[in-house]
Amino acid sequence: MAQYVVEFGKDGGKIEPDGRLDAAAFHRNHAAIWTVLGAALEQHSGDVVEVGSGTGQHVVFFAEHSPQITWWPSDLNAAHLSSIEAWRKFTQRANVRPPLRIDLIDPTWCPAFTDGSGPRELLAVFCANVVHIAPWSVAEGLINGAARYLRPDGKLFIYGPFKRDGRHTADSNAAFDASLRQRDPAWGVRDIAELEQAAHGVGLVLNDIVEMPANNLILIFARTPA
Repeated sequence: MAQYVVEFGKDGGKIEPDGRLDAAAFHRNHAAIWTVLGAALEQHSGDVVEVGSGTGQHVVFFAEHSPQITWWPSDLNAAHLSSIEAWRKFTQRANVRPPLRIDLIDPTWCPAFTDGSGPRELLAVFCANVVHIAPWSVAEGLINGAARYLRPDGKLFIYGPFKRDGRHTADSNAAFDASLRQRDPAWGVRDIAELEQAAHGVGLVLNDIVEMPANNLILIFARTPA
C-alpha cells in the first residue's frame, strides 16, 4: 500500500525533530470524525485498529477521548510509522499501542494478527482517506480483513469522498476524482454500491451513511445478522 497512498512529509508539511508529521486534514476533520466514532464506541471497550494512520494525529486524539479503548494505529509507509510512534511518545497515551505495519493487500494484514502479539477480536476498524488513493484491491483487502477480525458486534468505519449511484455528491468531488485518475487510472472516488457489494460478499452490511463536512461521508458496516 505504501506505493499508492500520499506520503505525508513530502507535501510541505511541518516535520518536528522527533519525526512527528503534521497533516492539514487532521485539523479540519478530527472533531467531526470523532463525533461519529465517539457516539458509536462510547459505551464499549476493546481493541480498535486504525488502518492507514498517516501522521498518527487522529489516533492519539481519539485515544484521549476514549480511555476504555485500546487503539492500534497502522501504516505501511516507514516515515508514517515513525511519525505515529513519535506522536504516541509525545502524547504519552497509555491506550495507544506501537504502530503495526499493515499491508491491506496481504490477506492476513500483518503477522501481529496471527502470532498473538497484536489485537484479538476487534471492536472496530477505522480507515480514513485511503480507498480513493489506492487500487480497488486495497479497498477489497480492507473489507475482507475487517470481516475476518471484527468481533460479532464490531464495526467498520470508512471515511472519505464517495459516489452515490454512480454520481458524485459535489462538483468538487468530481474534479478531485478526475485529478486522481489522471495521476493513476487505478485510483478514484469509489461508489458506495461497489463497497456495499464487496462487503456483502464477506458477511458485512452497510448499516449507516453519515454526512460529513467538505462533501465527505462515513460509511458504517457491521456483520450481517444471523
